[in-house]
Amino acid sequence: MRRVSGLYTYCNSKLDGIHPGRTGAGRAHGSGSLLCLTFRSAEKVPDEAKNFKARDPIVNPATTSERAVKRAHNFNAGPAALPLAVLERMREEMLDYRGTGMSVMEMSHRSAEFEEISANAERLLRKLLAIPEEYAVTFLQGGGSLQFAMVPMNLYQPGKPVDVLHTGAWTAKAIEELKKVAQHRLAASTEADKFTRVPRQDELALDANASYVAMCTNNTIEGTQFAYVPQTGGVPLVADMSSDIASRPIDVKQFGVIFAGAQKNLGPSGVTVVIIRRDLAEKANDKIAKILQYRTQIKEKSLYHTPSTYGVYTMGLVLEWIEAEGGLGAIEKRNAAKAKALYDTIDGSGGYYKCPVEPGSRSRMNVVFRVAGGDEAVESKFVKEAEAAMLAGIKGHRSVGGMRASIYNAAALQSVEALTAFMREFQRKNG
Repeated sequence: MRRVSGLYTYCNSKLDGIHPGRTGAGRAHGSGSLLCLTFRSAEKVPDEAKNFKARDPIVNPATTSERAVKRAHNFNAGPAALPLAVLERMREEMLDYRGTGMSVMEMSHRSAEFEEISANAERLLRKLLAIPEEYAVTFLQGGGSLQFAMVPMNLYQPGKPVDVLHTGAWTAKAIEELKKVAQHRLAASTEADKFTRVPRQDELALDANASYVAMCTNNTIEGTQFAYVPQTGGVPLVADMSSDIASRPIDVKQFGVIFAGAQKNLGPSGVTVVIIRRDLAEKANDKIAKILQYRTQIKEKSLYHTPSTYGVYTMGLVLEWIEAEGGLGAIEKRNAAKAKALYDTIDGSGGYYKCPVEPGSRSRMNVVFRVAGGDEAVESKFVKEAEAAMLAGIKGHRSVGGMRASIYNAAALQSVEALTAFMREFQRKNG
């Protein structure tokens, strides 16, 4: 027997006497004449498994938690790191979800089992974000990019331009879609400052007659984040929270619509969370394609067409993990500590590392910086050596260059410490 990350693994040199269909609390895996059974608890392991003679400590490293020791420090901007506990749970339930004999990927989205999975994910999201009943929650597809079109299709009122707070690449994409279906105006823009900050409240030139105000709360490419919620009076505020949802407590009632791709803080790519005030969902013209009407998705409980079933399942596990970690208050404190450690390293480097973002607008999710004044050869070396040190996803977005460390909820403080240690050593050798 070998214990790995809370699991108990028993290996035998024969297949005789082991039946994958009879795993109970365990899971069978292996190939050829070798078989390995993994159980959650040693107390629940059948005697027949305990008596098997282990031939190898690990039969197939690719299917056991021993591989976790080789996991990279993941700083990818999205899809991004998932909690290890969630990945292990996914692995355990991959072949047989809770006695169904099926993977979640195989079961019908109309089944009672999946309806429970979806309902549980919504329940946890509502609990963690304190979403009031007057708001509907839907799990869609198409990412935030589809919402750039879907929001104006549903909320734009002719003659009432959409106010946009322009803060970078993602709001630029939203504007591109807006132009096709609605009038808009820039209520604020920091383009003149190369998007190195977000606008202040006193810079917002809002129109009380606007259909809604559109914003992106965190800008992954530019490394900026709103530390406040813009006050828009009675005009609905629509927020793209794809990169910072569930990273801190929010007051949902300050928003008309919140949308977010799940692939940064909530799960894998393929699921888009939309939280919308129910009265706003009724504003859409009936001439819009039915699948693109929020009211359709609300009425059908996100089952108007086949959803990303495995994505919703994984999101539910991530939400369970957030709850177990202490909720959004605890997550916010941890995110603040991670960001502080990284920004302190940058600011304390004597200019060798430099963050172009104004301190008051710095993101806790995406830390951008240049190395050695932006010297391309040095930065290329930094990326190459970082990858060799298992620091993944450090290279900045192709449109801006430099470095970017995305430290979403699942990025551990230990990973940030590994990065800062690498940065100090790289400066010592190359500075």
